[in-house]
Amino acid sequence: MIEVTEADFQIDQIIAETRKPSMGCIVLFLGTVRDMTDDRAVLGIELESDEKEAIRQLTQVRDETIEKFGVTDVSIVHRVGSLSVGENIVLIAVGAGHRPEAFAGCRYAIERLKEFVHIWKKEITEEGEYWIGDRKNDK
Repeated sequence: MIEVTEADFQIDQIIAETRKPSMGCIVLFLGTVRDMTDDRAVLGIELESDEKEAIRQLTQVRDETIEKFGVTDVSIVHRVGSLSVGENIVLIAVGAGHRPEAFAGCRYAIERLKEFVHIWKKEITEEGEYWIGDRKNDK
């Protein structure tokens, strides 16, 4: 399952869609909106993407993870839009026969997503609004 959505996601539903009988484990990464970045209080964030391109890139991350780590399946759901502190941003579920592959695959998938997928984040703080990263070079 690969999805970019404005709506919050149901973790149990994503686990159910990822689960296969051959899996001995499913490792999850859940990213949420934190209330501080460095020394700035964060009030919320805004996430933007070209949905079609982001889905293509997330599919590539899934495929790479399966190939590199031999995991059975990878689901990635990433939100866009305006989010408040504490809300879910991204869920990655990696299922495998054994935990070492699942943990390594999950770590790889979130790091690759952060490095490669064009989803842009703007933090809204008491001091102002700030785009994180170099948004212009990603487009």
